[in-house]
Amino acid sequence: MYTEIIDSISAVGAKDWDALTDHHNPFLTHAFLYGLERTGCVCEATGWSPQHVLAYRDSSRRDLIGAVPLYLKFHSYGEYVFDWSWANAYDRTGLDYYPKLLVAIPFTPVTGPRLLTTGTTAQRKSVSGALIEKVHDHARSLNVSSLHWLFTDDESTRALRDREFMVRIGNQFHWHNNHYQDFDQFLTAFNAKNRKKTKRERRRISDAGIRIEKLTGDALTPQHWNLMHRFYRSTVMNHGAYAYLNHDFFDWLAGEMAPAVVLILARQGSRYVAGALNFKGENALFGRYWGALETFDGLHFETCYHSAIEYCIQHQLQRFEAGAQGEHKISRGLVPTQTYSLHWLRDPRFANAVAESLDRETQELHRYTQVLHSHSPYRREY
Repeated sequence: MYTEIIDSISAVGAKDWDALTDHHNPFLTHAFLYGLERTGCVCEATGWSPQHVLAYRDSSRRDLIGAVPLYLKFHSYGEYVFDWSWANAYDRTGLDYYPKLLVAIPFTPVTGPRLLTTGTTAQRKSVSGALIEKVHDHARSLNVSSLHWLFTDDESTRALRDREFMVRIGNQFHWHNNHYQDFDQFLTAFNAKNRKKTKRERRRISDAGIRIEKLTGDALTPQHWNLMHRFYRSTVMNHGAYAYLNHDFFDWLAGEMAPAVVLILARQGSRYVAGALNFKGENALFGRYWGALETFDGLHFETCYHSAIEYCIQHQLQRFEAGAQGEHKISRGLVPTQTYSLHWLRDPRFANAVAESLDRETQELHRYTQVLHSHSPYRREY
């Protein structure tokens, strides 16, 4: 086996990279990752320096059998697993927390494989082990403070846990399709209070003369893409956030990934007033960004949740992931779901302190999750 590190995903062919992915989510595709790099959203200037790890069957480099999306990070923005307190602790002792190494999909809190491999179980395990060692050796050679694997799937989590990485548990809200025929049938799973609440929210949008459009693929025009970028920018400005994605990246999506994009747009008369950007995998829809140019009661819930769930039912998708945080998602039918990240810190003093902190954090998260489940909108038989 031969391993190497590349500073751009453009150094590997799209077909070779994509052959290692499971096709269940679009964020692991060569097109998505390359688009971020090509448009300058991901580069050293934005604090994301690609350091992707590749594994080949031999030194001829003709047969790619493994890969890891790896970045040298100079800050903690765009990760959604928050380690600011760890960085502050390093700073208070006069040590540098940055740069660090990060295995993740930039700006994307979506669980998925982080050890991209193919073949039999035994082959995958062997390649995964080699990839982990390569990444860890790279962290040591760069003398970085830490190495982090974010939003790992079960297989990646098990492989890393066996290597004594510290596990951190997080929480998101996901919707699951229980073979619903339409949105009305989905609402029959709710208790009366939340069923009425949802119907009332949707009725307000209809009464305001707002119509919802769900567009994908060739139905998306340059006007729609420009609008979605404008909606995205409005949210960034209104919340004082950082614009991770530029207009060039939206143009890239239009040209390279339109079939994987679902725009849910709210239209009042001839004017579009809001929109949500979603990505579609083989069996799931992933909500990513939304924005609005005007304020309407319930518009956020309709555009980001109700219509997205309705789209999943119409297209027989099994899951809707609405992104990070947001207890308000529970009453719309999304349920608490655990996420995982794994961490290595070079300094043993900080590693021990973080391990103790994570034990307390995990206990608190379990209590918090129990409280969240008590607010479920579903009838008990569900």
